[in-house]
Amino acid sequence: MKNEKRNRKLRARLLTFSVDILSFLKTLPYRKEYDVLRYQLSKSATSIGANYEESQTSTYREFLQKVKIALREANETTYWLKIIDRLDLAKKEKISELIQESSEISLILGSIASKADKKIKGENQNEI
Repeated sequence: MKNEKRNRKLRARLLTFSVDILSFLKTLPYRKEYDVLRYQLSKSATSIGANYEESQTSTYREFLQKVKIALREANETTYWLKIIDRLDLAKKEKISELIQESSEISLILGSIASKADKKIKGENQNEI
């Protein structure tokens, strides 16, 4: 029951993060050279939640694979946000908040992936 509640909270958090990123992108200056930032950030940020959602109806091995993809996307999202920060394209407070959230999401997904990986490896040891 506790895990279900935590899972629902994470799913809601990932959805909120995606929406926050898409709203944030509206505030960036519209210049051709920033199109790639908008495109890549929107893809990576929304992919985090999409992959985690997909993991919910998967086998355990598929679950791990989808969580690892979500983790990679979270790390990529942090990267794009840091570029935006370095270019000074957004308010420092907002970009810092988004970088912090993206980093926390990476830590959460990394922990989930690590635990799932250990469980799978433990099951494989029992088969030998």
